[in-house]
Amino acid sequence: MAGERKIVADKVKRVLLKEYLMEETKRAGFGGLDIQRTPMGTRVTLFTERPGLVIGRRGGAVKDLTDAIENRFKFDNPQIEVQEVENPSLNAQIMAEKLASALERGWQFRRAGHSTVRRIMGAGAKGCLIVISGKLTGQRHRTEKFKEGHIKFCGETRLMWMDEGFAVAKLKPGVLGLKVRIMRRDAKLPDEIEIAKTQAERDVETEMKAEAEAASASQQADVEKGKAEGKAVEPPAEPKPEHAAAKEAASHAPAERKEPAAKQEPARAPAMAEQPKAPGTKPAEPRQEPRPGKKAEPRLEPKAEAKAEQPRAPEAKPAELRAEAKAEPPKSPMKKPAEPNPEGKPEAKAEQPTTPAKKPAQPNAEVKADGAAEK
Repeated sequence: MAGERKIVADKVKRVLLKEYLMEETKRAGFGGLDIQRTPMGTRVTLFTERPGLVIGRRGGAVKDLTDAIENRFKFDNPQIEVQEVENPSLNAQIMAEKLASALERGWQFRRAGHSTVRRIMGAGAKGCLIVISGKLTGQRHRTEKFKEGHIKFCGETRLMWMDEGFAVAKLKPGVLGLKVRIMRRDAKLPDEIEIAKTQAERDVETEMKAEAEAASASQQADVEKGKAEGKAVEPPAEPKPEHAAAKEAASHAPAERKEPAAKQEPARAPAMAEQPKAPGTKPAEPRQEPRPGKKAEPRLEPKAEAKAEQPRAPEAKPAELRAEAKAEPPKSPMKKPAEPNPEGKPEAKAEQPTTPAKKPAQPNAEVKADGAAEK
């Protein structure tokens, strides 16, 4: 029991130290902690996004942290080492802290979750999972998940390749818990298999590499020699692959001339038996079939014969028409139509009432005087 209690007490000290350092280095971007016991004491490795804020001016901040670890948590001779995180977007703890700060600034949880997933996957991760739990849209607690890519929940793969981070966002309705899990880009999944090469294949590859290096070295020496002599030396062209060389040879080869095949006349339909023709009908003209390669001309039907033109009566002149109109008296509605005159005698014209002739107007005296003067 004594050994078990000692192990539990040691683990509790490690968790309390991690929480303390997380709170102290929050502005610098806390990314993780590693504690190792050595013969010289305890080595504490701190991963941060901005190590300059942890070290402080002339190392003053690191000294304060060292004294707090030794006096408060009772670690023997602690030595703090600060390392910078290469890619913060692939660190689960840093991304959890950034997600919490975004929610506290007023971001909508769906927008913050999706943007964090896109950022993590854009950095090259194989998969990620974000879990946000708490009072998201009402007074009732619920959980929302955002995931993409490959995610492992159990087994040796999860322990080896999955990084986990946790943070808390303090909002007006309550507290939100944030969990971020990221599968590293160098993770090797169980279904990824590589076929090992034989020793002969390895020997061939090494020989090909050696030949290529020797050829490139000789080409470089020739170029440098030409430059020293003042002559422009063009580097030799790279060898073309086999399929490209075959295509080029086929393009330069003379094309074989193909003889055109004999033209085949189209098969004609068998002639139908001639039927007896009615008397007085003209024999039908044989239908001409179009030659191959030419368009068929439209068949023209014979037009009906034009009727014989009849002579037209000479048109009456306008003066004669006027005279005839004056000669014919107006017909009364009660008058009977005139009977035809078979003998051809001239008909008597009806007497018309004569009107008294008007006297011409006498000219004025002045007009008369002028006419006399002119005479």
